Amino acid sequence: MMPNIQPRLENQQVLLLPLQESDFPALYAVASDPKIWEQHPNKDRWRQEVFRTFFDGAMQSQGAFKIVDKATNEIAGSTRFYGYDEADNSILIGYTFYGTRYWGKGFNLGVKALMLNYIFQYVDRVYFHIGGQNVRSQIAIGRLGAEKIAEEEIAYFGEAPKPNFVYSLSKEHWAERA
Repeated sequence: MMPNIQPRLENQQVLLLPLQESDFPALYAVASDPKIWEQHPNKDRWRQEVFRTFFDGAMQSQGAFKIVDKATNEIAGSTRFYGYDEADNSILIGYTFYGTRYWGKGFNLGVKALMLNYIFQYVDRVYFHIGGQNVRSQIAIGRLGAEKIAEEEIAYFGEAPKPNFVYSLSKEHWAERA
């Protein structure tokens, strides 16, 4: 049975709330910075029409979140659960981005820990698709203990396939790190 992939999650630093259509203007205000997308597979996601496709995919996933900075109550970015596989007892976490002012401040680690602690109540393994050129995200996911297991062409929602690395993190490995 598929777990709830859009719960309300919270720690000291952030609040993850289910993404809603009304969040588009505020989330796009964050996403409109080209620097965010420099290493991502789709480098022009900062353009409104391209981001609209990304946002529509987030809404259709029914697992997307807006990430709210609790100190300022501002949207810091977005992330999502997707691709639940009952047979493999696994799920993916991805499509994550943050405004540049949140880089290097522990937001990603805090958000991923919050998501992993929640979802590992229901699955045994989490996968991550990371763009082959996205060194920043590759380093960040490695810090969580995820290991690169494959390279694949991945077609993100509404986009052409692009080279990605596949990372894996097991419930057991995550528990050992806690």
